[in-house]
Amino acid sequence: MPTMQALVKSEAAPGLRRMEVPVPEVGINDVLIRVHKTSICGTDLHIYEWNDWARRTIPVPLVIGHEFVGRVAAVGANVHDFREGDLVSGEGHLVCGRCRNCLAGRRHLCPHTRGIGVTHPGAFAEYLCLPVTNVWYCDPSIDTDVLACFDPLGNATHTALSFDVLGEDVLITGAGPIGCMATAIVRHAGARHVVVTDPNPYRREIARRMGATLVLDPGRDSLADAQRRLGMKEGFDVGLEMSGHPAAFRDMLAQMCHGGKIALLGLLPGEVPIDWGTVIFNSLTLKGIYGREMYETWYKMTVMIQSGLDITPVITHRFPFTDFERGFDVLRSGRAGKVILEWE
Repeated sequence: MPTMQALVKSEAAPGLRRMEVPVPEVGINDVLIRVHKTSICGTDLHIYEWNDWARRTIPVPLVIGHEFVGRVAAVGANVHDFREGDLVSGEGHLVCGRCRNCLAGRRHLCPHTRGIGVTHPGAFAEYLCLPVTNVWYCDPSIDTDVLACFDPLGNATHTALSFDVLGEDVLITGAGPIGCMATAIVRHAGARHVVVTDPNPYRREIARRMGATLVLDPGRDSLADAQRRLGMKEGFDVGLEMSGHPAAFRDMLAQMCHGGKIALLGLLPGEVPIDWGTVIFNSLTLKGIYGREMYETWYKMTVMIQSGLDITPVITHRFPFTDFERGFDVLRSGRAGKVILEWE
């Protein structure tokens, strides 16, 4: 049986191991992908560190990773839309295809979703096998570093475009890679002012480069003062909560205009007290976001890149996959955006 190099959560403890594992077998409806580049996600870091969520969720052993770009190496007998050598990425959520939401075309709402690199063998390997329904043909004119980040770019796109932002004032709490990508997206989509908050100065600088009007340190700067500086009179029209921090969410609620809309991607702790009177009397709309819309989000992020959206400032580090420990170390340091691992 042929083998490949992979990064494996081999035991229920912190860390990963580089190991030889079998190359996945290709079913009749599958596509085998030779992985060229992957990027490290915050989820991968949680698995690496083996936090409470990872201990509850990850089956051991498991090849992890879900952000990737590569080329088709082989296809199953029923696959006719991809050929060997095609440049591809893929949707990391594997859905049942038979529930009400799947049959209605709302696959991102499937209650039976499995995740590659989370509950299904992942992309931190020389080869990845996916159902053909999860494979996305990539525009070969787009830089492969950017294509390796299409999964998180999809999260940012789904969140940032959940509400109309043309001419609107947008508040983004959290300048991690997805928050920074969302900054560039809402600017590309015509937002007037884009204010980004984050306590990390390294990340605030990336947000500034991604097009933020103002970047604020929430421990020092006031959102009310920022509104006065920008000549805003009625609050933010759209909020994108990317931090997962209760105080940031509460500050956002207090600074929204009446009728404002908030998309929540950051995973807040289980029980977060907020002033529901503010939500009700100010007629706020709250929308939870998970993953990407399959596959409208993939289409939108492709055409935005083709029409000039630039997310390259958020890609800050590149390492060969054999040096993956350095990649995780720099991500843990807080002085990184997206970290690319190269597999070629």
